[in-house]
Amino acid sequence: MESVVINVQPDKLESTLAGLKNDPAFNCGLLLDVTGIDYKDYPETTDTRFYVVYTVRNWQDNLLVQVRTPVVDPEKGIPTATHLFDSALWGEREVWDQYGINFHNHPDLRRILNHYQFEGHPLRKDYDIRKGQVCIGNDSLEKEIRARLAINGVAESTMKDINTEIMFLNLGPSHPATHGAIRILTALDGETIMANVNEIGYLHRGFEKTSENLTYNQIIPLTDRLNYCSSMMNNIAYVKAVESWLGVEITERAQFMRVVLSEFYRVLDHLVCIAANMVDMGGLTNYWYLYNEKEAAYDFISRLTGARLTSSFTRIGGMYRDFYEGWESDLELHLRDIEKGIGDSIKLVLKNRIVHDRTKDVCVLSAEDALSFGFTGPTLRASGVPFDLRKDAPYYNYESFDFDVPVGSKGDIYDRIMIRFEEMFQSIRIIRQAMKSIPDGSVFIEDSQIVLPPKADVYNNIEGLANHFKLIFEGVKTPAGEWYDSFEAANGELGFHFVSDGSGRPYKLKVRPPCFYIMGGFHKMVEGNMIADAVINLGSINIIGGELDR
Repeated sequence: MESVVINVQPDKLESTLAGLKNDPAFNCGLLLDVTGIDYKDYPETTDTRFYVVYTVRNWQDNLLVQVRTPVVDPEKGIPTATHLFDSALWGEREVWDQYGINFHNHPDLRRILNHYQFEGHPLRKDYDIRKGQVCIGNDSLEKEIRARLAINGVAESTMKDINTEIMFLNLGPSHPATHGAIRILTALDGETIMANVNEIGYLHRGFEKTSENLTYNQIIPLTDRLNYCSSMMNNIAYVKAVESWLGVEITERAQFMRVVLSEFYRVLDHLVCIAANMVDMGGLTNYWYLYNEKEAAYDFISRLTGARLTSSFTRIGGMYRDFYEGWESDLELHLRDIEKGIGDSIKLVLKNRIVHDRTKDVCVLSAEDALSFGFTGPTLRASGVPFDLRKDAPYYNYESFDFDVPVGSKGDIYDRIMIRFEEMFQSIRIIRQAMKSIPDGSVFIEDSQIVLPPKADVYNNIEGLANHFKLIFEGVKTPAGEWYDSFEAANGELGFHFVSDGSGRPYKLKVRPPCFYIMGGFHKMVEGNMIADAVINLGSINIIGGELDR
C-alpha cells in the first residue's frame, strides 16, 4: 500500500481535499478518519500546538493519503469538509468534542462521545484527568431532529399540524433491539421514519486518553474491549500497527497463527451478528443454529488462551504462546459444526417469504453513499464495492491464500446478511489452507528490546532480569514520528493512528473504529422506511458499543 503525507495551510485544506477526491489521478473518495493532535508536551518543536489530520483512501488503486493542517487558533478553527465527505460529519464532531477545534460551517458541531454537559476537551494535554464531572442532564435532541425533518422537506408548519400525526419516538438507549447502549430518536408519520438522529457515547471509557499513560504492551487488554465479539482481531490489528512502525517482521509461524485466529474470530463475530439479527425479525430457530456453535467454539478459545472472551493473547513481536498439541483436530471439529449450523440456517432463509419481505429492498444504501459515509468491511461490500484489505493491501501472506470477496448488488438488509454468511465460508477456506501450510518454528522474534526474556533467564542471570524490568517499566520504545496502520476486522477497516515521542508510551493513539462511521450513516438507511425496519437494519450493520464509543 502506497502512503503519502501532505502538509497544507488551512486556507488550502478545502481545495486539497477536493482535489484528492475529484481528480482522477488520485480518486480518494473514501474519508477514513479525522483526528486532532495536541503537541503541547511533544519534545520536538512544532509550528503550532494543534494539528488536524484527514486520512483519505483511493480504494481502487490502494493509495492512502494523510492531509495535515495546523490550527493556529482552535476557537477560529479551520474549514469543514462535510460538503465533500459525509463521514466528516461525525469525524469533525469528535475532534471538536475531544480537542475543542472548531470547523467553519459544520452543520451539526456538538458533543458526540462525551456528555453534552461535559466541560473541557479531554484529549488536550492540559486537561486534568483527575477532574471529576457529574453530568446527569438529558438532551432532548429536539433541535437536531427538527433540523433533519427540515432537510427531508417537512415544513415547520406541517410538524405542528395535528393531521400529519408526526410523533417523536426514542428507541433506546436501554432497549434490547439496540444491541447495546445507543439512543435512536425518530420522527414518525404513522410507522414511517421521517427523520432520525442518533446519540452515542454511552460506553465511552476514554480508551485514547488512558492509552497515553500506558506502555504499548499494557494497551493490548484494552483492545480486547473494542469489538468484544472478535476480541483477538483487535489485539492483532493493534500489535500489527506497532510492529509496522518498528520495522519488525514476525516469524512465519506467528503470521499463520494470526491468520487462523483472525479468520476464526471473523466467523464467530458474523455468527453473533446474524443470530441476533434473525431474532430481531422473529427467527429464533436460526439463532440457536448459529449461537450454539459459537458458544461451543469458545471452548477451543478457552483451551488455547485461558479465557473465553477477552484473551489478550497477542504480543508485540509474536504471540503469547504456541498452539497446544492436537489443536488441528479440535479446530476442524468446530469448523465442521459451524458449517453445518450455517448451512441449516441458510436453508431457513433462502426461500423464506417473511425474511425476504423484511429484508429485500429495505434500508438500501448505494455504493456512492456508503463510500461517502466512510463505510468499510461487509457493510460496504454489500453495497457493491469490492474493497477488502486482505486482497487490496495484503498482510501475513494473505496473497497466497485462495479465497473470494463476496459483493452485494443492492446494499439492502438482505445483502448485508448474505454477505456475512458467505464471508464465513470464505474464512473457513482460509483457515483450512493455513492449517495445512503452517510452518514449524518459534511464535515470537528474538529481540531483547521487544520481547520479554524466558523466565529461566530472568531467574538465573542478571542480564535477563534487567531486560525484564526494563521492558516492564519502560515499555517497548518506538521511534519518534507519526503513522497509521490498518487491518481488515470483522466490521471493516480497524485503524490505529499513532504519534510517538520516542518513549515506551504512545504520545497519541487514535482508534479508527469501523462501527463509528457506519453508525454515522444509519439515518441515511432508515429514513423513509418503517420503524420495524430500523430495528432489523441496526442488527444488519452489527454495531458493537465497545468499538463505537471506545
